[in-house]
Amino acid sequence: MTESEQSPLIPHMRLDDLLAELQVRLNTVLATRDRVHALLEAVVSVGSDLDLATVLRRIVATATKLVDASYGALGVVGQESTLVQFIPVGLSEEEIAKIEHWPHGLGLLGLLIKDARPLRMGRISDHPESYGFPPGHPPMGTFLGVPIRVREEVFGNLYLTEKRGGGEFDEEDEAIVIALATAAGVAVENARLYEETRRREQWLQASAEITTSLLSGAAPHQVLTMMARRAQQMTDADLVQVLLPEESGGVLGVDFAEGEAGGETIELTFDVQATAAGRVYTSGQAASADELHDGDCPLRDLGYGPELLIPLGSGTSVRGVLALAKRSGRLPFSGADLRMLEAFAGQAAIALELAETRRDAERLGLLEDRDRIAKDLHDVVIQRLFAIAMTLMSAVRLVDRPEASNRLQHAINELDETIRQIRSTIFALQSPAGPAGPGLRAQIVELVESARGHLGFMPGLRMEGQLDNRVPDEIAEQLLAVLREALSNVVRHAKAAKASVAVEVSGDELALTVQDDGVGLPREGRRSGLRNLEERATGLGGSFAVTSPETGGTVLSWAVPL
Repeated sequence: MTESEQSPLIPHMRLDDLLAELQVRLNTVLATRDRVHALLEAVVSVGSDLDLATVLRRIVATATKLVDASYGALGVVGQESTLVQFIPVGLSEEEIAKIEHWPHGLGLLGLLIKDARPLRMGRISDHPESYGFPPGHPPMGTFLGVPIRVREEVFGNLYLTEKRGGGEFDEEDEAIVIALATAAGVAVENARLYEETRRREQWLQASAEITTSLLSGAAPHQVLTMMARRAQQMTDADLVQVLLPEESGGVLGVDFAEGEAGGETIELTFDVQATAAGRVYTSGQAASADELHDGDCPLRDLGYGPELLIPLGSGTSVRGVLALAKRSGRLPFSGADLRMLEAFAGQAAIALELAETRRDAERLGLLEDRDRIAKDLHDVVIQRLFAIAMTLMSAVRLVDRPEASNRLQHAINELDETIRQIRSTIFALQSPAGPAGPGLRAQIVELVESARGHLGFMPGLRMEGQLDNRVPDEIAEQLLAVLREALSNVVRHAKAAKASVAVEVSGDELALTVQDDGVGLPREGRRSGLRNLEERATGLGGSFAVTSPETGGTVLSWAVPL
């Protein structure tokens, strides 16, 4: 072939190369246009929802799709520079079940937290900060990590691994993910603002309900229950508890619990010195933690992690603790949650203060009424009855017929007994009324009434003197024990058809008399119970006697000085 025949082929080959290069560039332009369109659609998609959990998962799914990654995840950074939430995409349920635990933010992931800059690698294991994967985690090679910032604060990091096709992530992939992360930061901030606004509305509504309850005179437990349920809704907590000090002191008991495993926590107690709840109660300062730190905290054994503890009150007037907890692995409580619930719990403290003030006012009014009634009975009723009795006594001497005289004397005796009963009622009215428990009179009545079912009849009861005011607690306990034993003896041994109990405070002495019409004291038999009653009397410097009168039955007399 001659030279003239070959020369036309050279321009033709150059034209083919130019066309091929043009085709490649056109394809690149088209691919870039498609990726830009995909990025724009992704930005719109990420910002189209205001639910934070939905936004976070959508960010991860969109990022994996944009750079053609097999796996993606978003790690939310907590207050102590660790991952408090890990949202994976691309793993099957079986693969997730095999993973022992999600990453905590150490190693390579921790490097992104400490140095918040994009990181792109061809092989994860080649990096000196790579510590490997958690047990059960599938192997991964290529890696692209980009931080998500919200108002110059690192909210979390996007992790993308295993680019499909076996290639590595390039600069264009990194630029696209950085652009998406910028839009994601805006979407996260919008979701946060929406969530805060929604909670603020809930707080205003709950505050109105609490105020209405306070003004309507609702019981403290009802107000605290309402407050706890509202607090759980506002913070999206999995568990809410109201912890109040127990009478024994030194521990906080669960007065109310609701949520997951709430029934299992109702019997728990929290030591005032050794638990975080106890420290909040004693210091009056709220506390929050990403994870439960108390080594013996039973909530951690139930699977709870982030907690929030709010004192009910302030300073030295803390009444209890409002405790909220989330399942381990969930986002911790925010500073906004803490500030909102501090104000909310302050209302609960006001509820308790108002309830106590209302109870004190009611108790004072009751005491004033009882004192007025006692004075009226003493100054008016008793005096008139006494005058009538004196008149009848002077009339007895003027009556000649024995039948009429006996009837007058019986009426005088009945008036005397009525006066004694009224005086006993006056002493009962003058006894303190409060939440400390039933007084001595009420406990005596309860003991005597409880014997009715065993005896088959109601024993007579007479009480005189200031039993509730003058008898010390330790002597009252001894008296009740003696009365209990005496009634038990009547039930078991007396075979009586009638019995009576008399308790009297006269001067500086407390006297108990139990009488029945039964078979009397046996000549032989065990007397260990009577010996115990005698020891109780002599131990208090008193006296004890058991006699059998000629008319039959038994008379037990027990007296101690006050």
